[in-house]
Amino acid sequence: MGAPGQAAVERKGAPAVLDAKRDVRLSIVLPAYNEEDNVEGAISEATAAAERLVAEHEIVVVDDGSSDSTAERVQGLAARDPRIRLVQHHANRGYGEALRSGFLASRLDFVFFTDADLQFDMGELVLLLPYAGTVDVVAGYRINRQDTLVRRVNAYAWNCLVRVLFYVPVRDIDCAFKLFDRRALRAVDIEAVGAMVNTELMVKLGRSGASVVEVGVHHRPRRAGEARGASPRVIATALREILRMRGRLSSLDGRGL
Repeated sequence: MGAPGQAAVERKGAPAVLDAKRDVRLSIVLPAYNEEDNVEGAISEATAAAERLVAEHEIVVVDDGSSDSTAERVQGLAARDPRIRLVQHHANRGYGEALRSGFLASRLDFVFFTDADLQFDMGELVLLLPYAGTVDVVAGYRINRQDTLVRRVNAYAWNCLVRVLFYVPVRDIDCAFKLFDRRALRAVDIEAVGAMVNTELMVKLGRSGASVVEVGVHHRPRRAGEARGASPRVIATALREILRMRGRLSSLDGRGL
């Protein structure tokens, strides 16, 4: 595959070399909800990694109706760096809606997303970038998940459920460390508003023939703020969305009901 940071890519029918530092133009999407203690650090880490690894970048922070100072902190950084943009939901609309807004606001050739809670090391983008231009999706999977026992149990049950119901082309469906070729994302109309969004994305991309590579990444304990993935409201929304979307997604992978 060549040196780290390089990948083969087809251009005008002939093989070429895509050098991340010279050629990759990357939109970084950071969904955030009540992350006032983390968001500035997340933006700082994203900026440092992008400046080191890619030719051009932007950071799109989606504030999903936070009741704390998340939006104000992003606005302060954006006033000093035009590469940072805030997309703001005035009410909490859910994780799926936050990702959808971030993807729609992205302008560059590749789109990467991770959460603004600092549980992933943005420097590990270097592990995903060699595949930019060769595959449609580079999906991270957590090799050392650092969540609480309750969250790990819930995640295991969720993964089992979606694998029974749908064809899922990755091992860690909800890992928030994914890189997309923008052209592949254009083909996906995101309907999920909550935690179902990662399943919907990967099922639709897999059924459309998108190529996927998986890369192991490290996971860090949450240092501040509150995780909400195990809240009754989030779980209830996800289960409702499974019922609502089961027929559509199952038909895409040929299983039917």
